[in-house]
Amino acid sequence: MTDLRVLVVMPLGEQLGGGEMMFRQLMQHGRGRGVEWIAVFTKDGPMVAETRALGVETHLVEAGRIRELWRRWQAIRRIAALARERQVSLVFGWMAASQLLAGPAAWIADIPAAWYQVGLPEPDWIDRIATFCRARGVLVLSRDVAAAQARVWPPRAQRLVYPGASLERFDAVRGESPAALRQRLGLPAQGPLIGIVGRLQRWKGMHTVIAALPAVRAGHPDATLVVVGGAHDTEPAYGDELRALARRLGVEHAVHFAGFQADVPRWMQAMDIVVHASDREPFGIVVVEAMALGKPVIAGAAGGPAELIVHGEQGLLVPFADEQAMAAALRRFLDDPALAARCALAARVRAREFSAERYAEAATAAILELALEEEP
Repeated sequence: MTDLRVLVVMPLGEQLGGGEMMFRQLMQHGRGRGVEWIAVFTKDGPMVAETRALGVETHLVEAGRIRELWRRWQAIRRIAALARERQVSLVFGWMAASQLLAGPAAWIADIPAAWYQVGLPEPDWIDRIATFCRARGVLVLSRDVAAAQARVWPPRAQRLVYPGASLERFDAVRGESPAALRQRLGLPAQGPLIGIVGRLQRWKGMHTVIAALPAVRAGHPDATLVVVGGAHDTEPAYGDELRALARRLGVEHAVHFAGFQADVPRWMQAMDIVVHASDREPFGIVVVEAMALGKPVIAGAAGGPAELIVHGEQGLLVPFADEQAMAAALRRFLDDPALAARCALAARVRAREFSAERYAEAATAAILELALEEEP
């Protein structure tokens, strides 16, 4: 059987979050599964060359900003022409933003379209227009995202495809000594080390963990927190706010801001407890990564993490922005090492269900179904 060609429209050229990681995993592990991928980037960046190096046919069709209507119309026409020329079976938008280009291009080329909702839909014009664009279906990455997407008109058929984590990166460091890594990374040698990994954005909840630290240190005075993540363009002042909060609470000496770090697995391996404090995280790849390392994990009680963790079994769940609940969860793990160990072991088992390979297999199968589906 000849592989079906699927043209994927990617709106970013560099990795800024989990959506770009998922795209890279699909291009890496989704080949040889019945689909010939054609990648179209609408913004230049390192991922263009990286995707081409994987042996994937890759094009750059720069579309400019959303307000540059003429430039975007030209990009839509070029994508449509490429789709016709390469005789693709489906035009697939990666994220709602790219569906604004992929959907119209597919309509012009008279080719079926579909897209991946990799975020939590908002009642804004981007998600509304993306959903309005003709599509055979929408891939969603959690049940929470599915419910939110279902509230956007018009209703579209959905397929749930959970993301995966590049578990091999974390398997490679699981045997390394946390104590040795602390020394290597310049972290405190003594006391419990709590860690949180993510871009410095308010919805990621770093302020909640810092606010919980005084109550934690009341029972564990040598506990420290390390924040791994760089500033985000939309909230450049949030890092300064976090530092000011730590000073105001008198715990600035117990909070280490590591900034952006490329070697996240080793930073996480150095931690005793990993916290993921986001507000309705669509999925939570970082949660899977921490679970794969066998770390006790505390995550948000809403959104994707609640689909990964059963409270008290693979980790603990707390409401967003509830500093008292966060402090209680941290103390519960620190006061009960046996519970922490049981959750960590169960978390490792659960994480194996979310490998990059399984994700690529499921995503490819779902996209193939949409491509082969007959029109009603």
